[in-house]
Amino acid sequence: MKLENPTTHPYSVSADALALEHFWMPFTANRQFKQAPRLLAGAKDMHYTTPEGRSILDGTAGLWCVNAGHCRAPIVEAVQRQAATMDFAPTFQMGHPLVFEAATAVAQVTPEGMDRVFFTNSGSESVDTAMKIALAYHRARGEPSRRLIIGRERGYHGVNFGGTAVGGIPGNRKTFPQLMAIVDHLRSTHDPARNAFSRGMPAHGAEFADELERLVTLHDASNIAAVIVEPVAGSTGVLLPPQGYLERLREICTKHGILLIFDEVITGFGRLGTPFAADFFKVRPDMMTVAKAINNAAIPMGAVIVDNRIHDAVIEATPVGGIEFMHGYTYSGHPMAAAAVVATQKLYRDEQTFARAAAIAPYFEDAVHSLRDARHVIDVRNLGLVAGIELEARAGAPGKRAYEAFVKCFEMGVLVRTTGDIFALSPPLIIEKSHIDQLVSMLRDALNTVE
Repeated sequence: MKLENPTTHPYSVSADALALEHFWMPFTANRQFKQAPRLLAGAKDMHYTTPEGRSILDGTAGLWCVNAGHCRAPIVEAVQRQAATMDFAPTFQMGHPLVFEAATAVAQVTPEGMDRVFFTNSGSESVDTAMKIALAYHRARGEPSRRLIIGRERGYHGVNFGGTAVGGIPGNRKTFPQLMAIVDHLRSTHDPARNAFSRGMPAHGAEFADELERLVTLHDASNIAAVIVEPVAGSTGVLLPPQGYLERLREICTKHGILLIFDEVITGFGRLGTPFAADFFKVRPDMMTVAKAINNAAIPMGAVIVDNRIHDAVIEATPVGGIEFMHGYTYSGHPMAAAAVVATQKLYRDEQTFARAAAIAPYFEDAVHSLRDARHVIDVRNLGLVAGIELEARAGAPGKRAYEAFVKCFEMGVLVRTTGDIFALSPPLIIEKSHIDQLVSMLRDALNTVE
């Protein structure tokens, strides 16, 4: 495919001309940002454009989500057509053709026997929806005592009440203690002492999955509804599953009748070179939560992909004519979001996007591991088209070194993402070798400028 650089965007208002005080920014140091704003005004393929006309290489696919590249014509045109045809239609006791087409498009790439799709508006909503489906499933089967949800330390499952509760990132939880009394957590799989500079799945740590057996003993299986994990933990700094770890989790869950939920909001739709991480690892969960790349982030959209037997158990527990699952959102299956899903899934097929990502992943791996000797770097880890580059924290100022390098990268013309002292790279899947070279080179140069 021919990639383009973005042209200057017509919306070229500078930061000085904007009133910045009204927008309360998410996950942002608001006062710091508004002293020196970093603005994006246009995008095309692999690049953003600033209001001043600078080109910025996107090393993060927006926020792990623009897998097909920015402003792709088939997706843009589909959304434009739908906006002019029907801007909104409810899906409570009503429907519209595109929402069924969108569900079918997603079901065409899901694991066999997992082709029931419940639409949400985000990954956070998908997680809370999956948790409710798990409870509804066990209740439908006559096991209402199964109410405990087990997450994992350093896990990220969005920011709604349920996702924050099962998540395991301390900074996200400390302001909101005791959100839910029915959660517990596995230990993190991160083991830098044994697994630093792993290429692909770390060799050590499968035994960490046995922590689930301890929690089963503590709580009793009859009280545990589900385990939710990210196959690859992204927002906490790219933590990869040790070899055999996910297989062991699946085995223990099956043994005790516990549902296994994969949070595939980041890994879904090609990030590892396969439709889902479940395909890459050959481990079949009972549900998958997705969002982001489901429609290339053109319009907010998420979904829960559900094993057919779970869907059928919930549906059949209610007499015909009754509402089987009392849950949903005003914008579930929004027409414009659904149009973007159909167009995005077709684009993935037509351009063989997932296979393309798999083909270039070895080059990406070699490139990011070339940073092993870069200044401040203490670990590099990667899988597919995602990588974590961990820096030694500055004494008494954790996160500051990575943040300063992040700002320097933006000034140099590349967008990266930091979490603590870790760079998380997740470029659009249409990335070319020249872009990878530029991304890694700029990151190295930026690290050389910070103390």
